[in-house]
Amino acid sequence: MDRTELLMKEFTEAMGVSGAEQDVFDLMTRHLGGIVDVEKDRLGSFIGRLKGGKESPRVMLAGHMDEIGFMVSHFSGNYIRFNTLGGWWPPKILGTVVKIRSVKGDITGVISSKSPFFMDKEERDRPLKAKDLFIDVGLSGKQKPQSLGIRPGDPVVPVSPFTILKGGKAYMAKAWDNRAGCLVIVEALRKLSRLKLPNAVFGVGTVQEEVGIRGAVTSSHKVAPDICFAVDVNVAQDLPGSCDEAPEKLGKGVSICVYDSTLIPNLRLRDHVAEIAEKRKIPHHFSAIQFGGTDGGKVHLNESGVPTLVIGIPTRYIHGSAGILLRKDFDNTVRLVVEVIKSLDKKTVDRFM
Repeated sequence: MDRTELLMKEFTEAMGVSGAEQDVFDLMTRHLGGIVDVEKDRLGSFIGRLKGGKESPRVMLAGHMDEIGFMVSHFSGNYIRFNTLGGWWPPKILGTVVKIRSVKGDITGVISSKSPFFMDKEERDRPLKAKDLFIDVGLSGKQKPQSLGIRPGDPVVPVSPFTILKGGKAYMAKAWDNRAGCLVIVEALRKLSRLKLPNAVFGVGTVQEEVGIRGAVTSSHKVAPDICFAVDVNVAQDLPGSCDEAPEKLGKGVSICVYDSTLIPNLRLRDHVAEIAEKRKIPHHFSAIQFGGTDGGKVHLNESGVPTLVIGIPTRYIHGSAGILLRKDFDNTVRLVVEVIKSLDKKTVDRFM
């Protein structure tokens, strides 16, 4: 593995469901601590101000640290019931191998349901719901999950090791949504730290995006940005049965999102980013999603408003236990973020107001 792949392995395999992002915060601190001044807001978001910059304009790069997962809710004998954290489609949950973080350490289990061999036809044909599922950690008899140190509220994540797929160009892992965005911020700040910039740059790892875009509210209040880029994944639509005309495909470069249910972006900022991508010959495309949103949906409402744009990486199977993205799309996203930030002097940013 090269350096970037080792970083990807570290970040995607870290546990970080909504409300339990500390491991990811620690990774961002470790990899950026030498080049940024680190702060933490009261919800737990990572805020790293790049050293040596000007006072303004203040540029915020926001990528959420949390991943979708589960939380222990209660117990049914030997078994563990859970709540979902983030938008899960129930058929994707059944059979998922998971890790529970208890006070006594991490515990492996599998998400299961009542056996279909003991269901009647009506029950088998009924759509599966998350409330029908439970976690089995291998207990039997009088053994109880509490004896393992498991408590209600404990975080639970899928187990899905970072894997380089055949050919070495595609990577499979859990939590690309949104460790990919966090990694773009890490790599972009490393490159920008070597340059003299016309602005102040803040790399922000937000918390609790998947349960209501919460950390974006508190962190943007603390940063008070003049401009923001939410760096996230986008939904690849190159699967059988998807829209053939959709531009959102692996290998098509950086996604510039023109609409989601939480944000209509600043159009002058959109055009500025697209012009830089064209000038630098960075592959890119425009995308739109009809539902869902990102940190940008809250940051753009901070104080009197913040010109905001979502930049994303096409990724397959987000909001599942394993997703797939391409290295070249990741690298191109880092390139575009760096080139755009280099261009954001006060005169340019003022044009977006």
